[in-house]
Amino acid sequence: MFGYEFANPEYFWLLLVIVPMIVWYVFKERSSHADLQFSSINYFKTLKRGSRIWLRHVLFALRVLAIAILVFALARPQSNNSWQTYNSEGIDIMLALDISGSMLARDFDPDRLEAAKEVATKFILERPQDRIGLVVFAGESFTQSPLTTDKAVLVNLMKDLHSGMIEDGTAIGLGLANAVNRLKDSEAKSKVIILLTDGINNRGAVAPMTAAELAKTFGIRVYTIGVGTLGEAPYPVQTPWGIQLQNMPVEIDEDILTQIANLTGGKYFRATDNEKLEQIYQEIDQLEKSKVEVKHFSKKDEHYFLFALVGALLLIAEALGRYTLLRKIP
Repeated sequence: MFGYEFANPEYFWLLLVIVPMIVWYVFKERSSHADLQFSSINYFKTLKRGSRIWLRHVLFALRVLAIAILVFALARPQSNNSWQTYNSEGIDIMLALDISGSMLARDFDPDRLEAAKEVATKFILERPQDRIGLVVFAGESFTQSPLTTDKAVLVNLMKDLHSGMIEDGTAIGLGLANAVNRLKDSEAKSKVIILLTDGINNRGAVAPMTAAELAKTFGIRVYTIGVGTLGEAPYPVQTPWGIQLQNMPVEIDEDILTQIANLTGGKYFRATDNEKLEQIYQEIDQLEKSKVEVKHFSKKDEHYFLFALVGALLLIAEALGRYTLLRKIP
């Protein structure tokens, strides 16, 4: 109808109210009589009728038209003839994030974990077409979120992460194996794990290279990120006088992280501050857009606002006419 589709066509039943309105108006006009009566109207027959006599019917027409248009607005007219192009990478991504106690080091602002969460959140929001999941690890590992396209839920789960949620330690192999398990059955054209840690594997029953072999077997690329400044970093340490910062050496097993990345066709990165970490995620974002497919889809545009606006203006015009130019005097 009129080149539109309607989301709520059931509201068109409201148009039936126009029929009794018209019947009532016609009946009222025919049964109306003059308040001032004359013995003869022959004199008035010679007078030319003014335009206001006919214009008074315009007010009713405006009201009927306004109601009809407002019903159209309620039915939510939508056009289906606009086309939009978007990029669909067809990529499933698991984020494997270290939440061990060492991630509270203050060489990042405000600390490594919060910086990692902030940058990962931005990365998630900039890939609306991909399915993304989240695995966390410390002394053990668990899935915070399976693969999902619901970015709002994923971002909220990311915000809730904090060190101490699980037993402390750094089980890189276990975290990677958990992420692989979540991706192995994926039918996506590209499967990726982004593993971020600041330490050396010292916990877990799965060796990092064993987990890397599993990733390679299932065609999963692993990008590894080591976070931590060069040399020493200030760590919060509990003392009899409260939590104080103490400089401690930064130890990252860069050899293992590099081997994992090379074996699976990924890449190893070293982040020494917030800015470098953000640059790394931007680089990964670009690397994983090399398999872009351009698709077209029909997008429905809402047009109810225009109908509602026109209906409201007609009602205002009817009211102004009734109480100004075409006002009745009893």
